Amino acid sequence: MKPAVFVYSNDLLKYRFNENHPFNQLRLKLTLDLLKKSGAISDQDIVAPRMATDEELHLIHDPSYVEAVKMAGKGTLSEERASSFGLGTEDTPVFPGMHEASALLVGGTLTAVDYVMSGQSQHALSLGGGLHHGFRGKASGFCIYNDSSVAIKYLQNKYNARVLYVDTDAHHGDGVQWSFYDDPNVCTFSIHETGRYLFPGTGNVNERGQGQGYGYSFNIPLDAFTEDESWLHAYSTALKEIVEFFKPDVILTQNGADSHYLDPLTHLSATMKIYKEIPRLAHQLAHQYCDGKWIAVGGGGYDIWRVVPRAWAHIWLEMTEFSNLSAELPKDWVEKWQPSSPVPLPKTWEDPAGMYQPIPRKPEITEKNFQTVEKALYPIRSNSSSST
Repeated sequence: MKPAVFVYSNDLLKYRFNENHPFNQLRLKLTLDLLKKSGAISDQDIVAPRMATDEELHLIHDPSYVEAVKMAGKGTLSEERASSFGLGTEDTPVFPGMHEASALLVGGTLTAVDYVMSGQSQHALSLGGGLHHGFRGKASGFCIYNDSSVAIKYLQNKYNARVLYVDTDAHHGDGVQWSFYDDPNVCTFSIHETGRYLFPGTGNVNERGQGQGYGYSFNIPLDAFTEDESWLHAYSTALKEIVEFFKPDVILTQNGADSHYLDPLTHLSATMKIYKEIPRLAHQLAHQYCDGKWIAVGGGGYDIWRVVPRAWAHIWLEMTEFSNLSAELPKDWVEKWQPSSPVPLPKTWEDPAGMYQPIPRKPEITEKNFQTVEKALYPIRSNSSSST
């Protein structure tokens, strides 16, 4: 059994709305090249994604929506019909071949699932996935098909697995949460910037599930300008208690890299420190509770030059327990990509101290986040105390 596989092909770069759109899958290539030039990955570690079938897409998505996406990609869907499916908007513009490009992202995540669940590898990383805003019959927030939701349903149907979904994107993982809101065999945990100022505006603490699924949805909406210490306290405290409560068969993590201070679309103030810790804890808990079964996907991340490659590389470095890493980024990686980058590339894996001015409201933000964690975990804690 391999420790991990990396799902990738250049065809994943075809998921591209237009030249000016913030969602840019060039970050996949930048990440893989950074790992190669660091000596952390070989061609034997890389497996190609397959295309998801229509039947697999229908596990979550309405057949009429899948047909609409196909038509849109061929230029045969009217603007009026497109808008009713969330297509042709500023967030999700229509582009040629969009069904094939989107189905490949889903298939990449399913490829990762099969490698882990069939015992071919303990962990799998599919950075092309993580499109957590897609709904049953509507595109939303740069996401056409929701690969994580499809993968979770696939895990249930094919492997009869209890799935813990962990979403550390700065935007709430709304599409996945609503897909399983009434399902007690799927637990969703999203830690994100509060929706008061940020898309999609959901993810409040009181969104706990419904019906049989009540108590299996967890949300920690963090205050704007949250820094590393408060972010990590919320993440580590919550994840440890949620895993202990739910006892999953497999952990699926969505790894948006947009909580970083430099991200242009969000308002959090985290640094590279959290992106080293996020996979470290997920890895530890996967071995503790799930025989190591851990599948990781990508997600948001819009500073594709300075942030995403380093953040996502840390997932693979953790999965493979790669320790032969210098403090500096490979010089040949920096020299190769600097001519293409509109900003100076970082020279080190860590962020420099004093990257931004001190946040005046830090004590208030920290206390607010602490209280949010207490509220989010109250049902677990009250049940465990009443049962002892």
